[in-house]
This record gives sequence, structure tokens and C-alpha cells, in this order.
Amino acid sequence: MSVVERIVVDQSEWGQIRITGEDRLRFLQGMVSNDVAGLAPGAFVRATILNVKGRVLALVDVVAEEGAFLVLTEPVTADKVHKILDQHAIADDVAFAREARPIHRVWSTPADVWSAPPVFAAALAAGDAEARRVEAGLPRYGIDVSEEYFPFEANLDAALSSTKGCYTGQEVVARASARGHANKRLVGLRLPAVVPPGTTLGAAARADAGVITSSVASPVFGPIALAYLHKSVWTPGTTVRAGEHEGVVAALPFVD
Repeated sequence: MSVVERIVVDQSEWGQIRITGEDRLRFLQGMVSNDVAGLAPGAFVRATILNVKGRVLALVDVVAEEGAFLVLTEPVTADKVHKILDQHAIADDVAFAREARPIHRVWSTPADVWSAPPVFAAALAAGDAEARRVEAGLPRYGIDVSEEYFPFEANLDAALSSTKGCYTGQEVVARASARGHANKRLVGLRLPAVVPPGTTLGAAARADAGVITSSVASPVFGPIALAYLHKSVWTPGTTVRAGEHEGVVAALPFVD
């Protein structure tokens, strides 16, 4: 089966926070981990909101509009993100408004999970969006990533800018990244059967190698999973034990 399949993902229930005001760009640049300064109207960038220790508080998409930014985030982090933004807007000329527009995306390939823009129109969901998300290696908040993780551990390198000015958590992330300090990382696993999330993993090099966070039966790749693995065993091709099964580490996104 081809990896190309038109999957329509309804994201209308996602949190939508519109940011206006003269200081909106400066304020948002200091809040999120990616660079929003060069966004043309209609363009978006994926980013994280971090705490001062560099841990992930939320995963967001920032959409540029005429005179505003629209911050999109999963339902589980919608209120949290709104509260964080509001708490940090102390002397800034910014205002926040919740919106509820219909939104969907089209994920025809795993790469589209990272790059497909939001479409502000209603559409019927179609296809296995969860399988496509796992194929792409996009972590889901509360499932594959939380305040326990740095973004570079959670396969969120694309949500980080190494060139823009200071933002909350930047110093910690930059220092850890420069030192190659990650001891674990979210990777892919190919398995002979679907193995439940929470299953611990072992390997020849390390008994407590990691844990599975998401697991699906992909129409393209068969049983696959996302898992955090220790640096001693995260190299693609490494064999790991998952209960009674053996799996093989795969790079993200999954490819034929």
C-alpha cells in the first residue's frame, strides 16, 4: 500500500487564541520557541511553549494574519496556553480572544503532518489520522510529551529556532543541545504486533531501555510505535524487547 493517502483531519476542537495589539510580535517571540517574525499572512510555524527549565508546556501552531496572530493548540492545552499568555502579558500592548472557527488539515503523506497548513473551513474527517501522526513522529501532548521532557528529546527539533532572540527556556535548551545532553529520545519502532502504550522496553545494551508511548497498526507499515529510548539503544536498526515481542528501532518519520 502506498504511503500517499488523503487523510482529512478535523481540528475544529483545537484551542484557538487570537493575539492582537502593537506588541504582539515582540510578545510572541519571547513566548514561543520558533521564529514568527518572518511569517507572511496565512503562513504558520510550529513551536513549543517552554517553562524556565526548558521543559515542554505545550505544542502550538502560530498562524500569521493581518494585524494578528492565531495560536492553535490541542484541546488538552487550550486553557493552559491561554492562561500562560495572559500571565506573561504584564505591560505589553496585547489582547487575547478565544475563537472557534472550523479547521481541518490534509495529511496526504507523513511529511504533511509537519507542514500542512490549517484550512479554515469545515470538512468531514477521513482516513486514519492517528496512524498518520505516528508515522510522522509528531508527539501528542499528554501522550508522548509533557512537562517532563525537553523539546529535543520529544522529536520537536523542527519547532525550535537556533537563531532568533531570547524566549522562555531558551538558555537551558541551547546549553543542553550544544552539549548533546539528551539521554533519551522519541524514536520509531517496527513491531510484529501492536504493543500497548506503557510497555517497557529492554535491549542487550540496557535492560531498562525505554517505554512505548503511542502504538498503532499502520495501513502502510504494519504495527509501529513511538517510544522513548535511552541513547545507548536509540540507533535505527537496534533490536529491543517489548514484552514477548522483539522490535526494531526506526528513524522518524517512518519510510518504506
